Amino acid sequence: MVRVFNVYYPIRALVLILTEAFIISASFVIAAMIRLGSNSMLVLGYEDGIYKVLAITGVALLCFYYFDLYDMQLVSEKGETLFRLLTVLGVLSLVLAGTEYWFPDLLLGRDVFLLGLLILTTALIGWRRTYAWLMARPILRERVYVLGSGKRAQRLVEALRSRPDLGLEVVGWAGATGDGSLTREQLGSQLLAMDEKGTIDHVIVAMNDGRGKMPIRELLDVRLSGVKVDDATGLLEKISGKIEIDNLAPSRLVFTEGFRLNDFFLFLRRIISIMLSLTGLIVCLPLIPFIALAIKISSPGPVFYHQKRVGQRGRIFTCYKFRTMRADAEADTGATWATDDDPRITGVGRVLRYLRFDEIPQMWNVLRGDMGFIGPRPERPEFVQRLSEQLPYYNLRHIIRPGITGWAQIRYKYGNTVEDAKQKLQYDLFYIKNMSIGLDFWIVVQTIKVILLGRGAQ
Repeated sequence: MVRVFNVYYPIRALVLILTEAFIISASFVIAAMIRLGSNSMLVLGYEDGIYKVLAITGVALLCFYYFDLYDMQLVSEKGETLFRLLTVLGVLSLVLAGTEYWFPDLLLGRDVFLLGLLILTTALIGWRRTYAWLMARPILRERVYVLGSGKRAQRLVEALRSRPDLGLEVVGWAGATGDGSLTREQLGSQLLAMDEKGTIDHVIVAMNDGRGKMPIRELLDVRLSGVKVDDATGLLEKISGKIEIDNLAPSRLVFTEGFRLNDFFLFLRRIISIMLSLTGLIVCLPLIPFIALAIKISSPGPVFYHQKRVGQRGRIFTCYKFRTMRADAEADTGATWATDDDPRITGVGRVLRYLRFDEIPQMWNVLRGDMGFIGPRPERPEFVQRLSEQLPYYNLRHIIRPGITGWAQIRYKYGNTVEDAKQKLQYDLFYIKNMSIGLDFWIVVQTIKVILLGRGAQ
């Protein structure tokens, strides 16, 4: 796996993206050479033609991303891939047609865009089929043996088998028999036997307690023979994008790489949060009167909803949102999580939640310093007290400002149970460990995708 923006991605995915960037650029360059002949070098070299091609490539890759063509977990069937690919190419053709009509100076030349799209369509369909065939070849897959028999080993095996895009094929694991009674000697001999047969390329150690049972000498022999050896905890973190808190030792948080919260970095994040919030408020300003009017007409009560939340270092602040529930939503129940199809949510409120427009007033909280633009979701004091008692390390999420959006918000659904809170905490810990400007930028890009596609909303 390759680390990009402090998040790990399969090498296969990056190869796919880079290859398609080349195919897109090459398609339009070839189209220009065919249509313009000897003048193509002049247009590409001296009339900014190459920059226009790169701009088209960027737009196309963005369209591919927003249509999930790089999420190999969603796009697994050939028919689904072809449908999404043709849809994106249709959208791209409309964008280029609009550009050609409204901004003719951006043209590469007559019919170059049309010819480029035809070449691109043929090339991409052929490439996607070739890519799928290549990725299914055994020679391009790592054969993995999982050394362990507990729940963590089982979670790892399930994760690897559900992610064929990783290129890791589980060919055996110590817990396959289900009894978990293998001794250190049995584990070691089994490991060496598989290595001697040449049936494994990668060993992942997933033992809950390896003291007295882990075959250290055999693992060293296997590693010196050229087989990769990894720890399951680190690999699960890379695959899932979260830090599992079950049986998590404090020493792992103390000695692990990351958790760099220096003053300059936090100051820079603060400046970026202010700029993003100001930009967001300016963009949303024309919508605010219509939102306020819709709320007033749909149900009695105030336009804005304010609620106490827990911020950085446990400080209590008032969080502002557009009201999406009845004014008396908690008159009888007290503080409760919203649920699926919650009857307390108004019709207009449901639309606002779907579009995430109810979050707009929180940008004021960002300007005030109560929140950042990106960070863990701020929770209510009543819930924080309860969750801190039930979930280890829960208070660690309060070492930074809470955010309007964040890693947990884009990676996990809206939560209304303790288990949901646990899952989101694990994503929050991963974010705090890997915080960077690049990761924040990636979260903003994915947040836009979540809003446009209406995902994760309640």
